[in-house]
Amino acid sequence: MYFYNQKFEKTGTCLIFVLFTLALAGANYSPQDRLPAGDPDNGGLSTPGGFETLVVADSTGLARHIVVNDNGDIYIKLRYFGKGQGGGTVALRDTTGDGKADIIQNFGNYRDHSSLANGITIRNGYLYYSSSLAVYRSKLIPGQLLPEEKTELILRDDHEHGAHWHITKPMAFDDRGNMYVPFGAPSDACQDMVNSPGGKPGSPGINPCPDLEKHGGIWKFSADKPGQTQADGTLYATGLRSIVGMRWNPADKSLYAVVHGRDNLHRLFPGLFTSWQSAVLPSEEFVKVTQGTNVGWPYYYYDQMKGKKMLNPEYGGDGKKEGDGARYQKPLIGFPGHWAPNDMLFYQGSQFPERYKNGAFIAFHGSTNRAPYPQAGYFVCFVPFRDGKPSGDWEVFADGFAGVDPIINVSDAKFRPMGLAEGPDGSLYITDSRKGKVWRIMFKGDKRRFGAAQLAAMEKHKQLAHIRTPDEVADNLDIKTKESGQRIYNTYCTPCHQRNGLGDGSRFPPLGGSEWVTGNKKRLIEVVANGLEGPIQVAGKPYNDLMPKHDFLKPEEIAQVLTYIRKNFGNDADAVSASDVRQVLGK
Repeated sequence: MYFYNQKFEKTGTCLIFVLFTLALAGANYSPQDRLPAGDPDNGGLSTPGGFETLVVADSTGLARHIVVNDNGDIYIKLRYFGKGQGGGTVALRDTTGDGKADIIQNFGNYRDHSSLANGITIRNGYLYYSSSLAVYRSKLIPGQLLPEEKTELILRDDHEHGAHWHITKPMAFDDRGNMYVPFGAPSDACQDMVNSPGGKPGSPGINPCPDLEKHGGIWKFSADKPGQTQADGTLYATGLRSIVGMRWNPADKSLYAVVHGRDNLHRLFPGLFTSWQSAVLPSEEFVKVTQGTNVGWPYYYYDQMKGKKMLNPEYGGDGKKEGDGARYQKPLIGFPGHWAPNDMLFYQGSQFPERYKNGAFIAFHGSTNRAPYPQAGYFVCFVPFRDGKPSGDWEVFADGFAGVDPIINVSDAKFRPMGLAEGPDGSLYITDSRKGKVWRIMFKGDKRRFGAAQLAAMEKHKQLAHIRTPDEVADNLDIKTKESGQRIYNTYCTPCHQRNGLGDGSRFPPLGGSEWVTGNKKRLIEVVANGLEGPIQVAGKPYNDLMPKHDFLKPEEIAQVLTYIRKNFGNDADAVSASDVRQVLGK
């Protein structure tokens, strides 16, 4: 029997209308509308039209690499352990939905050379992270921010190490259970590091280079086997001096890396290379890495202006000789020298316009050793990609981190972009290594209309001093330098200690206010002439890098440069004479 209910008819009609209205609203409701609002100042950055940026956290510590979990939790590897930073890794969570981290917790109590820590990723429910000499993992607990306290050692670098030359352990994972880890090279071009630490002018390279047996390449390991050392892995690729940024590309199932080029062309070979050549060369290389790849270190470097591999001066090169350079793999892109590409990722999300899909973002941490020219880098670029190779020229994607242009000293830069990560919604996250600032870049525009007009403003950034190739004369900061001690300092000391004497804020200590500079003259003279290796304290902060010998300087030159640093950078100590130097060195 059928009963008609007038009340139900009216109620049902209203319910259907409401559901229909909600359905129409849902059809016009974009996932972009669920993203948090960008900051009014765009996080202080310049990005293409349609993108918005917000600052997730202001100060997490000296942040390096970053990863974002499927639930939006963020994990960042810190450069240092301790000194008020708690553990060597930091976890962040947003509980309010505004995009800002309101829970920030440190964890990770390992202490082995963690001052050069890099590398963090999530794989199969584990958080993998590294120090300079090890790769660890900890089990993530669903719903819990911090992983299990139990830490599993996956890989241990069992080499003997002195100063920290390229021994960081970033990592990449393929889809077959393998982990790829670089072992960086301990020199510019395989010079004799025993008798000439850091190399001195004219020092030849060792041929064949013994470092290639255990350094200067990428090794492949099991991603899940605990307690491995390098002997448990297999050499995958060689001729790679220093790698900080490396990723597996799921689109073509291949490994890619951004490689730091060598330094000191002019300092070590002033008769063959000008200071301008040393500032812009050699190239930072973006390479595809396959089994057996050989990029050519230490025998060759890549000249991005010539588009060729060139013979290193330690092996008879002069900036013109190609030798057998054509035998070695060329990069996909050769970026200008010393930009310091410290991370990269292939974008897999759908939040950004289609042109970004499968393309590569690269974070340039910025140079320290371009003197007497302004420093360069300090931005994030994008490389469009198709079929395993770039499909167009690289672009400036995010800029403004430094806050100044030109950048004369590293310490002038307000922030330095370091790590990259993609969030579960397709947002791009970027870390800063100076204060630990974290940015989140989101696309809020019309993807269908995104194109040349939105990119035009960023193209103009290529003409800024920290990105364009410097003019050899007009951009030379030493043109008017007349004081002998300052000229010597600018040639040999600024690559590490900078023109303002403040160092780079991490690897190289400041000279201003340093007890090593204003204290005992004898010790200072010995450091310059004989070099220094191993851990030291400067103004209460630890450092552990390599100070090369400068025994090729004449006593008069050592006296001039030491007098200069003892009377500048806020220092007010007495002069050093040539006789002081001769007395200490017995010359």
